[in-house]
Amino acid sequence: MAETKVKVIRPRSSRLDLGLGEIWEYRELLFFLVWKDIKIRYKQSVVGAAWAVIQPLFTMMIFTFLLGNLVKVPTDGIPYPIFSYTGLVLWTYFANVVNQGSHSLIGNASLVTKVYFPRALIPLATCVAGLLDLGIASIILVGMMFYFHVSLTIMIVLFIVPVIMIFILATGLTFWLSAVNVRYRDVVFLVPFFIQLLLFATPVLYATSTFPESLTWTFYINPLVGIMTLQRGIWLGTAVDWTIVGCSVLITAVVFIVGLYYFRVYERDFADVI
Repeated sequence: MAETKVKVIRPRSSRLDLGLGEIWEYRELLFFLVWKDIKIRYKQSVVGAAWAVIQPLFTMMIFTFLLGNLVKVPTDGIPYPIFSYTGLVLWTYFANVVNQGSHSLIGNASLVTKVYFPRALIPLATCVAGLLDLGIASIILVGMMFYFHVSLTIMIVLFIVPVIMIFILATGLTFWLSAVNVRYRDVVFLVPFFIQLLLFATPVLYATSTFPESLTWTFYINPLVGIMTLQRGIWLGTAVDWTIVGCSVLITAVVFIVGLYYFRVYERDFADVI
């Protein structure tokens, strides 16, 4: 007779257990959830994965006309199109996965209530699936650098660092928001508004040097500032304030841990409330 595998479900041994080992144990399920998200996103889409490029590219073109040509925002000597696109590549990923991931549990309610698996895989799959769009958009960034004759520096070897940071930050926020959204459906309406405000509070479309000095203290509490600063320093060779980057790394780690902890605390109630 074939051996039958039995999965024994036990309560967490400690409230501090974040369940990272269980997530790794179910990594194959994570892969299929990611694949499902990608297929659903581009199902019956005319241009398919090209949307990964269209969104940041058209946003760049609009703000190039408004801020680059009309307002003439300083960009530390970098052509405004590539200056803004370098930030928009990461920003578009962050905005999309936080917005989609915040209601990922609600969108998979039938799955949550019928079978056991680590519920954290659902918002995590949204964040992982978004990396495909980020990778496609980054290829266009490489082409733009050749077009605008922007030379690469030795810093380019660190190109993956801001990607990892934005992924961890977005995942932590998604864990927290998706868990809150199970109880309070207002999150669906608040998240897009919050993201719009955060866009103008973060140097995505402008250089940090143009920000009012009286408000520069916000750079140390907004983890996206350090991520954008490092992104431009790696790709465009602009100056990097490592103190801001260090604060960003610390806050990003805290957001991830707190977000996952909150998710794990309320995970057992999802099936009853959703």
